Amino acid sequence: MSDITLRRATADDSRRLTRLVRTSGAYAGEYASMVDGYQVGGAYIEHHPVYVAVDAAGRVLGFYALLLDEAELDLAFVADEAQGRGIGRLLMEHMTGEGRAAGLDSIRVVAHPPAEEFYLRTGARRTGTVPPAGHTHWARPELRFDLTADAA
Repeated sequence: MSDITLRRATADDSRRLTRLVRTSGAYAGEYASMVDGYQVGGAYIEHHPVYVAVDAAGRVLGFYALLLDEAELDLAFVADEAQGRGIGRLLMEHMTGEGRAAGLDSIRVVAHPPAEEFYLRTGARRTGTVPPAGHTHWARPELRFDLTADAA
């Protein structure tokens, strides 16, 4: 992990982040419609705290996007070939630190169903279920990272 660093994403990362989302193995099969045509745009990256995990060669291995006004994790992805190396955990630790620094008490996550266990392992707690809506034809787990001193 010593060769992995986190940095703030820039609009120039848009294509790489979009590719990471669209090629995610977690969105194959029945979930493919969620990322079909999805775009992580430069304006989105510039407007929200988006952080990328990069290796020593500068390759993007994962990223997250936090919506501060909504206190919600909007996006979190780790490249398929980089999973199992602790990158997701590193991203979640950084995300909760950013949330605390911004004065948030908690961060909501509406998770992709296969990712629920990951969020539970990284400190989130299950708070409910979001019913299907729009292009999402399945219920999604709702979780929350508590950021208060008592929860840390």
